[in-house]
Amino acid sequence: MSAPQPASVSFLGLGVMGYPMAGHLHRAGHAVTVYNRNKAKSTEWLAQHPGGRVADTPALAAAGAHVVFMCVGNDHDIRSVVYGDNGALVGLSAQSILVDHTTASAEVARELAAACAQKNVGFVDAPVSGGQVGAQKGQLTIMCGGDEAAFNAVAPIMAAYAKAATLMGASGSGQLTKMVNQICIAGLLQGLSEALNFADKAQLDVQRVLDVISKGAAQSWQMDNRGKTMVQDEFDFGFAVDWMRKDLGLVLNEAHHNGALLPMTALVDQFYAEVQAMGGRRWDTSSLIRRFRRS
Repeated sequence: MSAPQPASVSFLGLGVMGYPMAGHLHRAGHAVTVYNRNKAKSTEWLAQHPGGRVADTPALAAAGAHVVFMCVGNDHDIRSVVYGDNGALVGLSAQSILVDHTTASAEVARELAAACAQKNVGFVDAPVSGGQVGAQKGQLTIMCGGDEAAFNAVAPIMAAYAKAATLMGASGSGQLTKMVNQICIAGLLQGLSEALNFADKAQLDVQRVLDVISKGAAQSWQMDNRGKTMVQDEFDFGFAVDWMRKDLGLVLNEAHHNGALLPMTALVDQFYAEVQAMGGRRWDTSSLIRRFRRS
């Protein structure tokens, strides 16, 4: 794919994901305006990315932008940034596109798509996978829902921080695909936690066990990237337990409506509640193994 033409873009939300994503857009040559509720974060970003701009409201950030990217916390945060007199929807002009990278409900994605359509604005729900490291390295996987023309317009721009971006279907399909992703991760991490605890109780060399089984059918991204740190009891990086519980809440709510049976996911969600009660709200999701290490 050839490099996209420089565009005027905005990024709303400079958290652990949005901050580096906006930086990749800047380095790719786009004219980037950022907005963050805590303006100190915007000022910090601007100091590291000379030539960028800071806006005081989402509406001002969206004004004149070809594409507005957003990565905030949850459905409530999305609505607070998009709607209202100072919301992004006020600043968006006809033919511009709103891209939401927040992991949120499929319901809010469809709601935003309808609201944008009333202004002749394109919309793509585009949750990401790859975590903080993936955002920093520009190696995120993006699962998208929405209109094909809007997706085709923004995909070359998202390539600044994505190794893959795929249109999964109509609005909400990106969020639903991200839910599938989180179901898989929850099960993998619980299985890995049980396996490593079993190896320890069996008095095996756990690191050697990892080295061996990672070359066979048990291999996974979680094993390759979190196995060693789980053995070393290190959980100060990556995707936080609080965020996973938020995501699993979305999953379980959607399953309630569509009839999917998720017994394992519901159980792991409760295990994460135990980790939170242990003080692990900001620990990495691989901290599930600490449940086995309680005295």
